Amino acid sequence: MVSLGKFRHGQNAAARVTVPRFAYRRSRRPRALAMPIALAGALVAASLQPVCAADSEDQAKIRAALNDWTADFNARRAGKVCDLFEPGLIYDFQGLPEQRYDDICPRLKRALASETRSWTYAQPDIKEILVFGDVAVVRLTWTSTVTGGPEGEVKSVEPGMDIFRRQPDGGWKIMRYMAFSR
Repeated sequence: MVSLGKFRHGQNAAARVTVPRFAYRRSRRPRALAMPIALAGALVAASLQPVCAADSEDQAKIRAALNDWTADFNARRAGKVCDLFEPGLIYDFQGLPEQRYDDICPRLKRALASETRSWTYAQPDIKEILVFGDVAVVRLTWTSTVTGGPEGEVKSVEPGMDIFRRQPDGGWKIMRYMAFSR
């Protein structure tokens, strides 16, 4: 407790500090609560970690979906190029307004139909795949190359984050993503 003494006009009174006598005694209560609090914290932290038993299979499915998409795109299979995305897809790409499935699919199909330009994607550089039940987060970098335009060959490196959702058939599709160009 802090107690300020009474002041008289013009006097400089220092603050007096009053410390209760029991302040220096150690209480056993904090020690008794430490174990249950630590255990509760550990349980919360464990519940936030990915489930390890199913991760490797799910990670493999997600990696395969990304690699299959790359192969389909590079083979100009326009009928399969939208299969990686949920119809409810929403995404953000640097400098553009929020986009949706109905924006990206026609754009990808137009790119593949172009007779003057050619787009190719390298296999994605997957940094990590974190699976949390029916949702997964993938941190990755896409690298694309466009040829045939007036600019010559243009390479684009796009780091981003894809959020996948498990589908009823057990496969995985992108429901959200964010990317930017370096």
